[in-house]
Amino acid sequence: MLHEDRLFPSDATQRAIARRLYAEVRDLPIVSPHGHTDPAWFAGNAPFPDPATLFVVPDHYIFRMLYSQGVTLESLGIARRDAGTVERDPRRIWRTFAEHWHLFRGTPTRMWLDHAFETVFGVTERLSADTADVIYDRIDAALKTPEFRPRALFERFRIEVIATTESPLDPLDHHRAIRESGWKGGVVTAFRPDPVVDPDFEGFAANVEALGALTRENTATWQGYLSALAARRAYFREFGATSTDHGHPTAATADLSRDEAARLFDKALRGALTPDEAELFRGQMLTEMARMSLDDGLVMQIHPGSFRNHNGRLFEAFGRDKGADIPTRTDYVRALKPLLDRFGNERDLTIILFTLDESTYARELAPLAGHYPALRLGPAWWFFDSPEGMMRYRETVTETAGFYNTVGFNDDTRAFCSIPARHDVARRVDCAYLARLVAEHRLDEDEARELAVDLAYRLAKRAYKL
Repeated sequence: MLHEDRLFPSDATQRAIARRLYAEVRDLPIVSPHGHTDPAWFAGNAPFPDPATLFVVPDHYIFRMLYSQGVTLESLGIARRDAGTVERDPRRIWRTFAEHWHLFRGTPTRMWLDHAFETVFGVTERLSADTADVIYDRIDAALKTPEFRPRALFERFRIEVIATTESPLDPLDHHRAIRESGWKGGVVTAFRPDPVVDPDFEGFAANVEALGALTRENTATWQGYLSALAARRAYFREFGATSTDHGHPTAATADLSRDEAARLFDKALRGALTPDEAELFRGQMLTEMARMSLDDGLVMQIHPGSFRNHNGRLFEAFGRDKGADIPTRTDYVRALKPLLDRFGNERDLTIILFTLDESTYARELAPLAGHYPALRLGPAWWFFDSPEGMMRYRETVTETAGFYNTVGFNDDTRAFCSIPARHDVARRVDCAYLARLVAEHRLDEDEARELAVDLAYRLAKRAYKL
């Protein structure tokens, strides 16, 4: 199923160069500095229950496509908020998935799954209604063996370090269990404060109160609230955190006076903010997080531009992260200026910017990152974590920001078996891009070899302080 030259240029000269470059990076360890795998997998090291639970249920790339073609989430085993009836038979879920395999033709999801089926489980038949049971049985039998438990796969995938992402309210018990188990796998956490810094997040006031209870700070006051956030950041650092992550609707920032911020916070706790005030509060909190990052050294990631939970009916029935988040137009130049006026020239601060608005790469993001010492550009993300998206990213960013104001690749996934597949795609696309520069005599091949390793491995380690 997998062609050895997949994603390489069709031009013979460039393809030969890409092959040589790829040989330098194909077996490098994986650095996965931002993602959403479940730390409980590595803490308990229990077998994955079945193929459907491993591949279908946790992966919104899969079930959002199926939902778009009329397949209900209930039929895919996705839990309802009201504990209503959903399909519990994993084989039936798998069959439904297999019957709709054609929907993934040409998508990155298809490429990731083909890679996982063949390289992890030895499956070379194409998934279909006819082959569904045979492939299910082969994967299911493998999952019952010690070689396919989470820690064994972690080591087999050559993962050097992986960062999960947790709320400030998470006690990090799974990370504690990993540490106390003596296993040497590099699993660290990352600090995602959205539930306690976004006044539109469900249960915001209760979340802030819980934050106070965890830290024994008076989070009914502005200063107590900030102290509680700093305390939780320190707690996350104890469990290996090197980064924070902020999934705000926009990239808006603010730099209010202490009194103005305190008044806004009081209104947020009362649920009395207007939409504009809620946006202003989120913007202030990005600036506060940057200030804290300058103090404690945590790398700051900003993932703006997603209209979260766009499908209101689906959100009510199933909750967050069910494939209904939609990219929006995003401004960075004006939105980030208050934060950059205060911290943009700091060499000891790293802020990694992501986007779902590709039109901003050449016009805004690359010029910003190509100037401010504090800024770096994250890789093509989410909807653009694809061969075409990665190539567009390199073409639009490199001319202004170069390679070294970017941070390599991160896979940002909940689907464990897709991690090596995603990194392989990124490495192949980068080698294809570099091969073109070499063939056009814009780069010497020895420089391209060094760059290939930087993009696949070293830049992520450096940017995320791993």
